[in-house]
Amino acid sequence: MFIFKLLLKNAFRHKLRTLLTMVGLVVAICAFGLLRTIVDAWYAGVEGTSSTRLITRNSISLTFPLPLNYADRLRNVEGVSGVSWSNWFGGIYITERNFFPQFAVEPASYLALYPEYVLKDDEKKAFLLDRQGAIVGRKLATQYGWKVGDQIPIRGTIYPGTWTFTLRGIWDGVDAKTDESQLLFHWQYLAETVRKLRRSNADYVGVYVVSINEPDNAPLISERIDALFKNSLAETLTETEKAFQLGFVSMSEAILVAVNAVSYVIVIIIMAVMANTMMMTARERLAEYATLKALGFSPGFVVKLLFGESLVIALLGGGIGLLVTLPIASGFAKAVGTLFPQFHVSETTMILQMLASLIVGVVAAAWPAWKMSRISIVNGLRQIA
Repeated sequence: MFIFKLLLKNAFRHKLRTLLTMVGLVVAICAFGLLRTIVDAWYAGVEGTSSTRLITRNSISLTFPLPLNYADRLRNVEGVSGVSWSNWFGGIYITERNFFPQFAVEPASYLALYPEYVLKDDEKKAFLLDRQGAIVGRKLATQYGWKVGDQIPIRGTIYPGTWTFTLRGIWDGVDAKTDESQLLFHWQYLAETVRKLRRSNADYVGVYVVSINEPDNAPLISERIDALFKNSLAETLTETEKAFQLGFVSMSEAILVAVNAVSYVIVIIIMAVMANTMMMTARERLAEYATLKALGFSPGFVVKLLFGESLVIALLGGGIGLLVTLPIASGFAKAVGTLFPQFHVSETTMILQMLASLIVGVVAAAWPAWKMSRISIVNGLRQIA
C-alpha cells in the first residue's frame, strides 16, 4: 500500500503534465475502442448466421433473379430439409436517410427457417393472413416509434410507387447477434402488384434460402444444387449463409483494413507521447534516483518506481477511456440508426483497450528506466547543486 501511495504521489507531482497525458490516453483508448467496435459491427451479420442455412443465387450476380419454379426442384435435392425465398426491395421510408433492409419473403416457410426471430403467435397469424402485412425487428420499431397496426409507407426505388404496409408484428431476437433492423413483407403481394403494373411475368425471386440438417454436408449439398441447374438459363451459386454474408463484407475489406490500421496507429502515437512524458519525469528526478542508490537501494528499485508510475498513469487513463467509450458508442449507434444491425462494445474490445493501456505503460517506461538504472551516483548528485 505504501508503494502504491508513493507511485500515485509521484505520478501527480506535475499535475498539469500528468493530466494532459491522461487526456491523450483517454482520447486514444476511446478512439481505439470505437474503431474496433465499428469493425465488429461490420462483421455482426456474419456472426449471426446459421450453419444449417445455405443461400442459392444466380451465378452471374445478385442482380439477376432466379425462376420461382426452382423451389420445387430444390426441395427434392438430397439433404435439403426446407426451402424459402426472398427479394430485396430497396425502398425509402420518408427520406433517403432512413435506410433499413426490406425483403419480400414467402412468410410461412421463411419464418420457419429463421427461428431466431421470436414473434408472438397472434402477431404471426395476423401477418400470415394479411397480404399487405409486414413485420419488423424490435430495434427498427423502436427507432421509428412503430407499433402493431401502424401504416408504413415505403417509396419504391427498384419497384416504383408508394407501397403501404400494415405492421402486424414486431419480433425480438433470440440473442444479441440476431438482426432486429429488417422489414419483411409478403413476396406474393410484390409479385401480384408487379404483374399488374408491368403486365409481365413476376415469378422470379432474388435468392433462395435452403435449410439442411447436417452442416458438415454443406459443401456436398451446395454442389448437388448447382449441378442440378448447370447449363440452364439461370445457373446457380450456392454457399453457406456465412460465406454469403462475408461476400458483402469483402466489398469493404479495404475500408476495414484502413480502420484497423488507424486504431493501432493511434495507440502507437499515444505511446510516443507517454514515453516523452516519462523521459521528462526521469530527467527531473535524476538527483532523487541517485540519492536512492547512494542510500543502498538497488537499480532494480529505481526501475520499479519508473515502471510503476508509468503503469499508474496508463491504466488510469485507459480505464477512464474505456468508461467513456460506452456512452460514446451508444450515441454513435443511435446516430447511425440501422446501418449496423448490432453496435455494442464487446468484452473482447474492452480487454484489448486495457491491454493496449498496459502495453503503452510498459513500453513508455522501458527506455527511461534503463537509462536511470545505469546513472552513476556522482553524476546524479551533481544535479542537486
